[in-house]
Amino acid sequence: MNKKIKTEAVDHLFQAVLALKSIDECYSFFEDVCTVNELLSLSQRYEVAKMLREKKTYLEIAEQTGASTATISRVNRSLNYGNDGYDMIFERLGL
Repeated sequence: MNKKIKTEAVDHLFQAVLALKSIDECYSFFEDVCTVNELLSLSQRYEVAKMLREKKTYLEIAEQTGASTATISRVNRSLNYGNDGYDMIFERLGL
């Protein structure tokens, strides 16, 4: 875990996210908290991670998601050297 982000304010944000009970509640909350571009960027990274896990090429991923190769590379680095957050979620979702 990155100690730079471990703050009381981030803890409060994560507690709020954990309190959400439906996709509709997520839309309401995240539309208030994030800009449209921030939310689309987060969802794009998640889609990139899924596709990398499926062994898709950078070209396929870029074409299907519109992500830059820099973004794809960053997500790939997280998958390979990060905190295993993506893998934890993929496992829980059966992906």
